[in-house]
Amino acid sequence: MSTLEQLYAQAHKRRAEHQLTYAGAISPAEAFELLQLDSRVRLVDVRTRAELDWVGRPVVGDGQYAHIEWTRYPGGVPNPEFIDQLRQVASPGTPVLFLCRSAARSKLAAVAAAQAGFTEAYDLLEGFEGGKDGQGHRKTVEGWCYRGLPWIGA
Repeated sequence: MSTLEQLYAQAHKRRAEHQLTYAGAISPAEAFELLQLDSRVRLVDVRTRAELDWVGRPVVGDGQYAHIEWTRYPGGVPNPEFIDQLRQVASPGTPVLFLCRSAARSKLAAVAAAQAGFTEAYDLLEGFEGGKDGQGHRKTVEGWCYRGLPWIGA
């Protein structure tokens, strides 16, 4: 198991390497460790309600999980209250890990949070289901589920 300092250092290293405009990027395994080591950390799932209902969600410590849609379902309309809803679950100095299906919306959420003053906004790499394999299936090559981290199915 890594230390808090090591986990944050790795996330910040990725920020520098990839010139990210938010605090950093963290792997699913690192995120799970971080959630266990630091009760202040919030995992903010930015997928749609439908994705939670049909696919499932991560299992983390009490009070550490929040669901805030980045885009609304149906229609994929941006959620205009995203930052206001984020402020209801985290303060600007709270470490926030953003999670989506395959790490696309989570990057956008991290950028928006950083622009709104959240100094500890992180993208959770690979997402919940990860990218598609050669047959177009998810959960088979990367992501929270593929890495064997705890989750509840739909």
